[in-house]
Amino acid sequence: MTDDVLKGYRKSIDNIDAALVCLLAERFKVTQAVGRHKAVSGLPAADPGREEQQIARLRQLALDAELDPEFSEKFLRFIIDEVIRHHRAAATS
Repeated sequence: MTDDVLKGYRKSIDNIDAALVCLLAERFKVTQAVGRHKAVSGLPAADPGREEQQIARLRQLALDAELDPEFSEKFLRFIIDEVIRHHRAAATS
């Protein structure tokens, strides 16, 4: 590929993807700590009220950033489901 403009865009996308992975890793480190705390404290793995607050907040952030709020909700729900799975695993170990 010899298109320098396209190469530049792709380099930016690669950098953003790397940042996203690092941010997700950090987020999961914190949520794993939350899961351990919940397990020790006898708290439920899921918190539907908190989840709904976070989804509403993220949808508004998406709107403000001119991002599709439906996409942002699907993305967050995917993450929340994975976090809950980890929390349930922490509760049984």
